[in-house]
Amino acid sequence: MLQEILGFSRHHLENGLKVLILQDHTLPILSYQVHFAVGSRHERPGITGISHLFEHMMFRGSKRLGPEEFSRIIQANGGNLNAFTTLDHTTYFENLPADKLELAVSLEAERLSNLLLTEENLETEREVVRSERKMRVVNSPFGLLIEKLYALAYERHPYRWPIIGWDQDIRRLTISDCKEYYRRGYAPNNAVVVVVGDVREEEVLKLISKYYGHLPSQPPPEDTPLEEPPQRGEKRAVFKKVAQLEAFFAGFHVPGITHEDVYPLLALAHILSEGKSSRFWRRFVKGGEAVEVKVKVDPLPFWPKDPALLIVYGIASPGTDLEGLEERVWEEIERVKDQGVTEEEATKAKKGLRSSFISGLETAFFRGLLGGIYEIKTGGFERAHGILEGFDGITPEEIRRVARTYLREENRTVVVLRPVSPEENEVLGPVE
Repeated sequence: MLQEILGFSRHHLENGLKVLILQDHTLPILSYQVHFAVGSRHERPGITGISHLFEHMMFRGSKRLGPEEFSRIIQANGGNLNAFTTLDHTTYFENLPADKLELAVSLEAERLSNLLLTEENLETEREVVRSERKMRVVNSPFGLLIEKLYALAYERHPYRWPIIGWDQDIRRLTISDCKEYYRRGYAPNNAVVVVVGDVREEEVLKLISKYYGHLPSQPPPEDTPLEEPPQRGEKRAVFKKVAQLEAFFAGFHVPGITHEDVYPLLALAHILSEGKSSRFWRRFVKGGEAVEVKVKVDPLPFWPKDPALLIVYGIASPGTDLEGLEERVWEEIERVKDQGVTEEEATKAKKGLRSSFISGLETAFFRGLLGGIYEIKTGGFERAHGILEGFDGITPEEIRRVARTYLREENRTVVVLRPVSPEENEVLGPVE
């Protein structure tokens, strides 16, 4: 089934640019995407956040386009656009009427060829990103707590720092840092262009060769992060800040996207915390003991390339003892490890995962993401062809096995939020 739905053709330009094309003449629309193999995993201390900063810089103009003009042109031609940065890659996309193919190709190639990397643009976007960090992380209820969790759980791997970067690094980034990162990370041989929709393959290749063919290849960024050693005992920390409720966030090391255990882990997360029939909701939320108890994992294709964290968190209701809540959450997980899950629970999880995934396949945009992200993370979009088969292979026995394999105390890192008064918060010092 997926071989037909995700039947991309793969092409290479002489400069190393990969091109994936999927013709679908159902509707006169297209999704044009450019995926770069640059994410926070490709950074180092001192330049954390530079991948996300570039997501902003790419909209600041080029030799031919003024600031934000790229967005205005796409929107004026009936399209929508955006970009996002992850641990493993940065993606730019435009969804447009099919007759605007050349417009998308020419605009993306223009900013890839002639991006304006100036001190003025850097200073502008630096402050935008710092404000974004303050809003999304520092001033959010649990943003700093989650950052602490990753920094504690990972000792060597670059997943230990946040995608948005540390504020001190964002402040210190120089135009020289940006130019070097742009030269290597945004080279054609470090990118995958994906086109899905009402297009003709020959025309797509002709246009991409015309607008991208002159770009030189470059030595790609280093992509050999230090391997994370097995965790040999629980790590635990307390984080104090002004807050209304107590909470804990716990991370368990789990495999990366190509591992077969991803599928039963997704099902385990579904059974424990997806919807009002989930175990966590019925035991902790329904009776008012907790505001929320959840398992957080990234769906496919966003599951990380390298070994990731499965996060279990609980937000205590007022008057609930957090220590007791956490203990009962682990009891519920131990019940899965000891007794397993029912056939009904496994079947429901499989249906839910399949349904969500198949619904996404209805859009050219999601199919493009699947092709491009799998090409970046796994070396070939063909790996996505096995996703439905992976869901079908989920069994109660497999769910129990992965719970016992990964949700162990010695593989657990816990950060507890302890609310403090504004006065005590001042004594503890500033956060950034």
